Formats: sequence, structure tokens, C-alpha cells
Amino acid sequence: MSPTVQIFQFAKWPHKGRVKTRLAATLGDDGALHAHVTLTLTVLEQLRLCGYPLALAWDHDLDEPPAEAGPILNAVAGYGIGQLIQQGRDLGERMTQALSRGLQEADRAIVVGSDCPSVDADYVDQAVAALEEADVVFGPSDDGGYVLIGARRTTPGMLREVAWGSETALEESVAAVSNAGLSVATLAPRWDVDEPEDWARFLSEFGQSPTGG
Repeated sequence: MSPTVQIFQFAKWPHKGRVKTRLAATLGDDGALHAHVTLTLTVLEQLRLCGYPLALAWDHDLDEPPAEAGPILNAVAGYGIGQLIQQGRDLGERMTQALSRGLQEADRAIVVGSDCPSVDADYVDQAVAALEEADVVFGPSDDGGYVLIGARRTTPGMLREVAWGSETALEESVAAVSNAGLSVATLAPRWDVDEPEDWARFLSEFGQSPTGG
């Protein structure tokens, strides 16, 4: 029998001046905001096509979502995708708690960021297959971080003391998980969108225009 899988897409609420800030130098704050929404929607569609249960995990709770979140919320409602709020003091704790939550309902749990459009159904299936042998799987990114983390087992604090956003985030995460007594697998690298050249690559490969056409 194939293992059951729960996927979480981590997302930030679209607030102008607070998302995709490294793109703002060339796109401006409005352009960076548009890029953020476009990427979030693209990743949502990519993950939906995997065929596994999917939930969108927002970075914090809000009394009222910003108007700019409308396209994302409409897509989530249209697809019948669940929503939740990330829990934890830093990214490592948030991912660990999400994975642990997923494993309460499924055999495997996977977390993907909203700036990782290169994660498609085939890549997710590679991660699920890797978890037949390993406790935790990482999908490396070209910049030293990672576009995906999956698990069949977790331990509290397994991603503690990692320099998030650094060129050593993957290396430190692998070491931390290994030191927590879990076995690790890594997939072939994929790319994410942080810098203007990454955005240009996205536009080229996904056929989007800077104005969303």
C-alpha cells in the first residue's frame, strides 16, 4: 500500500514592503508584492497537482487578511484547501511542528516554501520515495538552503541552531537532524526565487509577465 502524504505550503501574508524585499530593488515594492502573490499562487497550483492532501500554512494569525491576499484566498477556497497558522519561534521550529502535525494524520509529511516554483509533482514523488529509507529528506536549493523538507519521523528541536537564510542553512540542517538521531536523504538541487535573476528565470520558465499577464 502506498504511504499517505500530507503537504504544507508555507506562505507569508502579502504585505507591501515586507515580502520579496530583495526583488524590490529592481521591481519596486509594488512589483515585489505582485511577485510574491504570483509565486504563492504558482506553488499552490504545482502542489495541488501532486494529488496529495494540501494545506496552506500562513506565517502569523490576522484578524483580517490584507486585500492583496484575495487571489490566494480565492484559490484556496476554490480548491477546498485547508489553512492553518505556523507555530514556533523560528523557521526550524515551525517546520518541525508542521511536519509533526502532518505525521499525526499521514505516513509522510512535506513542507514547501511559497518561493519554490521548481517543486513539482515529480519532485514531491522523489521525496516520498526517499522517505522509504530515510527519516528526513531535503530538497536542496542552489543558494545553500532548501526548497523542500519531508519526514516520516521527527524529534523536537531537530532543526535547532540553524542560520536561516544563510548559504549554510542546508548543511547545518542536515547536521542538526543527524545529531538528533534521524537518518537523512537529499534530492537533486532545485531553484527558488530570492534575487532578481531568479525572478527573471521564473518569468522565462513559467511564461508570466511582470504585470501578471
